[in-house]
Amino acid sequence: MMLTAFVCVLAFTSTKAQIRELPDEVEQVFTAQYAGAQDIEYKDHLLNVKVHFTLKGEKMVATYTNKGLWKETEKVIAFDQLPEDVKDGFQKSKYFDWKVVETKMLYRPYNVELYRVKVEANEIKKKNLLFNPKGRLQDDEITL
Repeated sequence: MMLTAFVCVLAFTSTKAQIRELPDEVEQVFTAQYAGAQDIEYKDHLLNVKVHFTLKGEKMVATYTNKGLWKETEKVIAFDQLPEDVKDGFQKSKYFDWKVVETKMLYRPYNVELYRVKVEANEIKKKNLLFNPKGRLQDDEITL
């Protein structure tokens, strides 16, 4: 019994220690897409790869599939930097009195720009609100 447990722990530990190589496709696509990027750090999340980088002085995170397909890029911005329509849309939403924790601008394929406003009412009730540039609420997803 003890031997079986030891073997299982050993197998789990050696499996966890193995790190796969970063898919070449991700690095190639990222380099072509963000040629002037600096401070580049790749983080493999098995289902996708997140690339943390700085571009023109702004910190950003791009997400790619393992095959190098770009999913989105996000950058943190201040609530005051949101377009007036987005701020107005937030004020008109049912979450207007929740605390704003973080705001991000999202760039997605086909020139789609969205704005994510992370809000919380308390320690348990938290949401990511997704607005289009015209201030229309597209989604309100529960978050941790």
